[in-house]
Amino acid sequence: MNKQPPASSKKRKKWVIGSIFALLLLLIGWQLIIHAHFGTKKNAHSKNQAQAVAVTTAQKGHMPVILQLLGTVVPVANVTITPRVNGHILKVYYQEGQHVHAGDELELIDPRPYEATLAQYEGTLAADRAQLARARIDNARYQRLIKQNSTSAMTAKDQEFTVKQLEGQVKFDEANVRNAKLNVNYCHILAPVDGRVGIRALDVGNYVTTGQSGGLTTLTQMQPISVIFTLPQNDLPEVQKQLSKQQFLKLEAWNSDNTQKLAEGTVKALDSQIDTATGTVRLRGIFANEDERLFPNEFVNAHLLVKTLNDVLLVPGGAVQTGPDGSFLYVIKDDMTVEIRAIKTGQSDDNNTVILSGLKPGEKVVTDGINHLKEGSKVFITSSEGRPSP
Repeated sequence: MNKQPPASSKKRKKWVIGSIFALLLLLIGWQLIIHAHFGTKKNAHSKNQAQAVAVTTAQKGHMPVILQLLGTVVPVANVTITPRVNGHILKVYYQEGQHVHAGDELELIDPRPYEATLAQYEGTLAADRAQLARARIDNARYQRLIKQNSTSAMTAKDQEFTVKQLEGQVKFDEANVRNAKLNVNYCHILAPVDGRVGIRALDVGNYVTTGQSGGLTTLTQMQPISVIFTLPQNDLPEVQKQLSKQQFLKLEAWNSDNTQKLAEGTVKALDSQIDTATGTVRLRGIFANEDERLFPNEFVNAHLLVKTLNDVLLVPGGAVQTGPDGSFLYVIKDDMTVEIRAIKTGQSDDNNTVILSGLKPGEKVVTDGINHLKEGSKVFITSSEGRPSP
């Protein structure tokens, strides 16, 4: 027969379970109180903690207005050397890639056939001049005889016609001689300009003709050299205005990556019309190119200095922020708190931005540590620049 557990044992078991449950509730409540107390302190400490920032002082300075445009290096003179007479090439006097001066002899075409023709024309000219001299003597004699009625008027007149005919023949002969001399001279191919000779198309012994395509070689003037670049039509009025005030505008040529300056030059003139297809106008810059860093047909970036803005308020471009309402700055007040200041900006370059309104010279603006800043945030300065970069 089974025995029932005593009633006191059941009560004791319930009491133990209730005590454990109450103890757990007490521990949980204590943890919540501790967390709430210290969490509030931590949040209050975070709110009062100053944020580290870097600042710069807004100051007045100069801002160059520079247009960056795409351009191509184009020789001032680029000549295809072509023969002006037919014949075989006897000599080549240059090396490929050599620098030559205007008037230097480049190649020689066999001149002997042309020298022979010249000698023939000179002989004909000498003979006709002799006949003309004799005809003039006869004409003078006939003129005396006609005054003495010793010859007929027709005979004297015929002699005058003979003189005129021979004078015309002599002029014809003289023209033939001049033309023959030109052909002899054309056998000596001379450099028309200073420059660098290109790759030779034909070697010694080849027969060339005046109508031959491709030419013998090319001669490219390297010093000076030009850069042709295009200007958007919207920028044209200001460039025209500055060109009318000055004799030239300064121009810099930078490499295709826009990382290295190659040369400095000037712009004195622009094209006579706008390209309707692109809405741009061409300009030509001239460079001395003494070190020949600019090479024909090279693509470059043209930096055109249009003007310089003097005595304008400048801040680093990185300090200027943009929001829904426009541009603004984080300005440091005397109590080391932040003020969000709306501004109006002007010209910018790679370093600085012109501030037209909303800021005064001498005020400090945040350049680094901008994240999480808001109106009234406390800050402390870790680094300070005296002024914007020039």
